[in-house]
Amino acid sequence: MATTITATAPVRTCDCGGWTDTWFARHGAVFQVAVNPGVRVVVQVEAAPPGPPAPVLLAAENFGDRYLFPVGVRPWARHALLEAAIESEGVPAGMAIEVSVRSAVPPGAATGTSGAVCVALVGALRALWGRSTDPYDVARAAHAVEVQLLGQQSGVQDQLGAAHGGISFIEIPEYPSAIRHAVDVSDKVRAALEQQLLLVYLGRAHSSTAIHEDVILGLDRPGSTGRAALDDLRAAAAAARGAVESGDLAALGEAMRACTEGQRRLHPSLVGSDAQRVIDSVAARGALGWKVNGAGGEGGSLAVLCPPGAGERTAIEAAVAQASSAYQVLPTAIAPVGLQVELAPCPAREVNA
Repeated sequence: MATTITATAPVRTCDCGGWTDTWFARHGAVFQVAVNPGVRVVVQVEAAPPGPPAPVLLAAENFGDRYLFPVGVRPWARHALLEAAIESEGVPAGMAIEVSVRSAVPPGAATGTSGAVCVALVGALRALWGRSTDPYDVARAAHAVEVQLLGQQSGVQDQLGAAHGGISFIEIPEYPSAIRHAVDVSDKVRAALEQQLLLVYLGRAHSSTAIHEDVILGLDRPGSTGRAALDDLRAAAAAARGAVESGDLAALGEAMRACTEGQRRLHPSLVGSDAQRVIDSVAARGALGWKVNGAGGEGGSLAVLCPPGAGERTAIEAAVAQASSAYQVLPTAIAPVGLQVELAPCPAREVNA
């Protein structure tokens, strides 16, 4: 018998305080909401024939790619993030694996999808080895894939949010150390937040690494307001947490707007033209708040908080559609849990066919 390992992890939205979870911010705080559907990783495992290690068969379903790659060989073949995550945990001797990865959110949507993919991949492979799938352990290992193996800029919030799920307040006393707190809310407040919070995809992918570099270069220039903007973002995270814990979603909207303005002060390009077009449109329809997700810049996504009531949500969705036919309101639900890993036996077959 072979084994199938299925790992799922949510993505995140409304990340008030994002940017303060980075090495250059040094310390910070982030409020965020984990949402489903997120990412799904399936690892099919069989005994390998005698001989050298079998290459991994990798299917990146969102890109239509399916290919073999030998673990540990440079340069990366096609999808560096996926290959690095697999290499970070390795494949036990005598095993052959096929890995399929799919995200329900478009690639580059600025919802922490890369972090969620890494969390799910690392979690699945740790289960294969019999290693710990504790959320903190998996989040740290997934963060190391992006920062150490790939040399990319990455905060710590995405991995922690994907590993834990729910509504989170993440304290970063000194990067990369972080403490995740569950934000406790009543069922009534949770249902209201789920009904009022929209995730708007802006029609095109973004890359956060280049934006990180621009922000870092300008952060400590003479006359820069960057450090003060980071303080504003930290304050917005705390305000968002307090608002949700007290059930005051109007105050959450205020914190979201303050966070977006903090991003704009950090670097004007962080609120891109697509995001601003949606902001102008939903503000005219009475939206309570909006938050440019993730690093910001052109493309990506926006969190929008509607006034209460199904009719108000419908009006805001119409405003999004009116702004551009390229923009989409993605279906989401608050994820009650984070990383989940399941192992199941299945009939043996030839994995690397």
